[in-house]
Amino acid sequence: MAKLGETLDMTEPPSEAFDRREAVVLSGETVERGRQMLLPIIRTDAGGLFGFGGHDGPQLDNFQGRFAQLLPPKRPSAEGVKMARAMLAALGVTEERLHGNVEQN
Repeated sequence: MAKLGETLDMTEPPSEAFDRREAVVLSGETVERGRQMLLPIIRTDAGGLFGFGGHDGPQLDNFQGRFAQLLPPKRPSAEGVKMARAMLAALGVTEERLHGNVEQN
Protein backbone atom coordinates (compact mmCIF):
# COMPACT_ATOMS: atom_id res chain seq x y z
CA MET A 1 0.00 0.00 0.00
CA ALA A 2 1.20 3.45 -0.77
CA LYS A 3 1.43 5.95 2.06
CA LEU A 4 -1.06 8.81 2.09
CA GLY A 5 -0.12 11.34 -0.59
CA GLU A 6 2.51 9.03 -2.18
CA THR A 7 2.37 6.79 -5.24
CA LEU A 8 2.92 3.05 -5.01
CA ASP A 9 6.55 2.04 -5.72
CA MET A 10 6.42 -0.83 -8.22
CA THR A 11 10.20 -1.12 -8.75
CA GLU A 12 10.62 -4.04 -6.33
CA PRO A 13 8.36 -7.00 -5.49
CA PRO A 14 6.09 -6.34 -2.48
CA SER A 15 7.62 -9.31 -0.62
CA GLU A 16 11.03 -7.55 -0.73
CA ALA A 17 9.83 -4.06 0.18
CA PHE A 18 11.39 -2.69 3.36
CA ASP A 19 8.16 -1.18 4.63
CA ARG A 20 5.79 -3.94 3.54
CA ARG A 21 2.66 -4.66 5.53
CA GLU A 22 1.21 -8.14 5.79
CA ALA A 23 -2.53 -8.71 5.77
CA VAL A 24 -5.18 -11.40 5.49
CA VAL A 25 -8.11 -10.80 3.18
CA LEU A 26 -11.45 -12.40 4.07
CA SER A 27 -13.91 -12.57 1.23
CA GLY A 28 -17.55 -13.60 1.52
CA GLU A 29 -20.04 -13.84 -1.27
CA THR A 30 -23.74 -14.53 -1.66
CA VAL A 31 -25.91 -14.28 -4.74
CA GLU A 32 -27.05 -10.81 -3.69
CA ARG A 33 -23.72 -9.27 -2.61
CA GLY A 34 -20.08 -9.72 -1.75
CA ARG A 35 -18.06 -8.34 1.14
CA GLN A 36 -14.34 -8.21 1.75
CA MET A 37 -12.39 -7.42 4.89
CA LEU A 38 -8.68 -6.73 5.16
CA LEU A 39 -7.04 -7.61 8.50
CA PRO A 40 -3.47 -6.37 9.00
CA ILE A 41 -1.21 -8.99 10.63
CA ILE A 42 0.43 -7.93 13.89
CA ARG A 43 3.72 -9.72 14.62
CA THR A 44 5.66 -10.17 17.87
CA ASP A 45 9.23 -8.84 18.10
CA ALA A 46 10.41 -12.38 17.38
CA GLY A 47 8.32 -12.50 14.19
CA GLY A 48 5.49 -14.74 15.41
CA LEU A 49 1.82 -14.02 14.86
CA PHE A 50 0.40 -11.85 17.64
CA GLY A 51 -3.02 -11.16 16.12
CA PHE A 52 -4.91 -9.02 13.65
CA GLY A 53 -5.47 -5.28 13.61
CA GLY A 54 -8.13 -3.08 12.11
CA HIS A 55 -7.86 -1.75 8.57
CA ASP A 56 -7.81 2.03 8.48
CA GLY A 57 -7.26 2.42 4.76
CA PRO A 58 -9.61 2.74 1.79
CA GLN A 59 -12.79 0.67 1.55
CA LEU A 60 -12.30 -2.60 -0.28
CA ASP A 61 -15.58 -2.91 -2.11
CA ASN A 62 -14.55 -3.94 -5.62
CA PHE A 63 -12.42 -7.07 -5.58
CA GLN A 64 -11.66 -8.77 -8.86
CA GLY A 65 -9.58 -11.82 -9.59
CA ARG A 66 -9.37 -15.56 -9.34
CA PHE A 67 -11.49 -16.01 -6.21
CA ALA A 68 -13.86 -13.05 -6.57
CA GLN A 69 -17.33 -12.97 -8.08
CA LEU A 70 -17.59 -16.77 -8.37
CA LEU A 71 -21.35 -16.95 -7.93
CA PRO A 72 -23.69 -16.06 -10.77
CA PRO A 73 -25.53 -12.73 -10.33
CA LYS A 74 -28.95 -14.44 -10.50
CA ARG A 75 -30.38 -17.48 -8.74
CA PRO A 76 -30.69 -20.49 -11.05
CA SER A 77 -34.08 -21.39 -12.44
CA ALA A 78 -35.90 -24.53 -11.29
CA GLU A 79 -34.90 -26.16 -14.59
CA GLY A 80 -31.24 -25.24 -13.99
CA VAL A 81 -31.35 -26.72 -10.48
CA LYS A 82 -32.91 -29.93 -11.82
CA MET A 83 -30.23 -30.23 -14.52
CA ALA A 84 -27.41 -29.61 -12.02
CA ARG A 85 -28.79 -32.27 -9.65
CA ALA A 86 -28.99 -34.76 -12.53
CA MET A 87 -25.39 -34.02 -13.55
CA LEU A 88 -24.16 -34.41 -9.97
CA ALA A 89 -26.07 -37.67 -9.58
CA ALA A 90 -24.45 -38.97 -12.79
CA LEU A 91 -21.07 -38.19 -11.23
CA GLY A 92 -22.04 -40.04 -8.04
CA VAL A 93 -22.38 -36.93 -5.91
CA THR A 94 -25.31 -37.41 -3.54
CA GLU A 95 -26.83 -35.31 -0.77
CA GLU A 96 -25.33 -37.71 1.81
CA ARG A 97 -21.83 -37.40 0.34
CA LEU A 98 -22.09 -33.61 0.32
CA HIS A 99 -23.13 -33.39 3.97
CA GLY A 100 -21.21 -36.41 5.23
CA ASN A 101 -22.35 -39.12 7.57
CA VAL A 102 -23.04 -37.51 10.95
CA GLU A 103 -22.79 -40.87 12.73
CA GLN A 104 -19.14 -41.22 11.67
CA ASN A 105 -18.16 -37.85 13.16
